[in-house]
Amino acid sequence: MIGYSTIGVNDMDRAVAFYDALLAEVGASQIMGMDRIKFYGTGPDSGMLAICIPYDEQPQNPGNGNMVAIPGGSREGVDKLYAKARELGATDEGEPGERMPTFYGAYVRDLDGNKLCFFQMG
Repeated sequence: MIGYSTIGVNDMDRAVAFYDALLAEVGASQIMGMDRIKFYGTGPDSGMLAICIPYDEQPQNPGNGNMVAIPGGSREGVDKLYAKARELGATDEGEPGERMPTFYGAYVRDLDGNKLCFFQMG
């Protein structure tokens, strides 16, 4: 249903280093991009995450209530993504744990304050 989601960044080089390393953990890489926007995914026919310098060239601001959720594949995968994000400089927004009987998740904010969730359902 979702083709791609876009989040703003202030420093493209810093964001690329963060997302290249983080998303490699789930088999994703840069699929396409230009100077101000980069698309990550596992293929052009699957959902993608894009990072971009805002089109209006104003400073990036994380949206209140906005979050991108990335499947971890397993509880161990969630733990691994959370640890990798923290290693890369992300700030903690909720350590890995069971949030309800069928949802295991962890939350961080990337280097620009965008909220990410790593999760496993079931």
